[in-house]
Amino acid sequence: MELSKKALEIKSSVTLEIDAKAKKMKAEGCDVVGFGAGEPDFNTPDIIVEAAKKALDNHYTRYTPVMGILELRQAICQKLQRDNGLTYNPNQILVSNGAKHSIYNALQAILNPEDEVIIPSPYWVSYPEMVKLGGGKPVFLETREENNFSIEIEQLKSLINKKTKALIINSPGNPTGCVYSKELLSEIAEVVVENNIFVISDEIYEKLVYDGETHVSIASLGDDIKALTIVINGMSKTYAMTGWRIGYAAAKEEVIAVMKNIQSHSTSNANSIAQYASIAALECAEQTINDAVDMFNTRRKILVEQINNIPGLSCIVPKGAFYIMVNIKDILGTKYKGSIIKDSLTFCDALLEDQMVAAVPGVAFGAEGYLRLSYATSIDNINKGIERIAAFIAKLE
Repeated sequence: MELSKKALEIKSSVTLEIDAKAKKMKAEGCDVVGFGAGEPDFNTPDIIVEAAKKALDNHYTRYTPVMGILELRQAICQKLQRDNGLTYNPNQILVSNGAKHSIYNALQAILNPEDEVIIPSPYWVSYPEMVKLGGGKPVFLETREENNFSIEIEQLKSLINKKTKALIINSPGNPTGCVYSKELLSEIAEVVVENNIFVISDEIYEKLVYDGETHVSIASLGDDIKALTIVINGMSKTYAMTGWRIGYAAAKEEVIAVMKNIQSHSTSNANSIAQYASIAALECAEQTINDAVDMFNTRRKILVEQINNIPGLSCIVPKGAFYIMVNIKDILGTKYKGSIIKDSLTFCDALLEDQMVAAVPGVAFGAEGYLRLSYATSIDNINKGIERIAAFIAKLE
């Protein structure tokens, strides 16, 4: 029997594959240094864990409303008002199984066949595949390293046509660490409103910003852009709750209602225990956030300095998230054991084979000639990994 043509076109997640391969090697006793992780390396704060235990003790283990328990949606509304200057009511909030699920719901809700979605590149690996799953067509806006991987307005304008349905923005961004300024977001908002297209604003890394940068939600820049924006956020990155799988979307009620219907026929509600734990996170974990940002900032500085000290490698300083895009273009064309390093994938494969260092090839993000390193790992691992990368580069001919 023939399988779904649409499903067969979907690529697997390279980041998850690399992480799984590294974990398998570690389980087999290999001393692997992993730079592929997209999650904090510390445990979920105790106050959140205790809230989950309390929920279990209270037997909050049954189905909840599809949209999420009212108390959590109210806490999310308070968070959006406090942190982002955004006013929503609980009927404008949908709690889902992670921010990824929220984005999936949003795309399923807004896309018709052949609708186009503009995605700045480098992009998070799942964006194009989720657009395709929604029946749409991803259109890539190529950003430049010398412009800090930011959107250029004239280029955005040139890609918009009658088929354009939405623009996805991710600030702070994965994989580049790019943080969009308020001025740039205002220009983007003007273009979006003028052309009456949706914005899916992925803000999952909003708290992880450095060097005095400030996260701004594009939805906060006026009623017109807010009406066209689907704000995406969640608990995973900020509160070290990746495995708890709680994300949320905020948008006008008509959009949320459709997203709710889609979710009701796919996953129903998000995990009930994790929902109660998330209330505690939103209300009580601010100091934990500050400590995490300080820790990531220290690691970021160390990793940037060490990368730029390795001949043939370079990187710009990311302003947010916990990733660095390493430029390896000067290395391409060299040889490892007689074989040409022709692209980022062969580079990463050889690096893992020779030095047991796991990194993610830039091609996974639509950025050939780069690789992504995550600094969501200890300073000891960073130092060990960079030492091995330098040793690998020294072997190339």
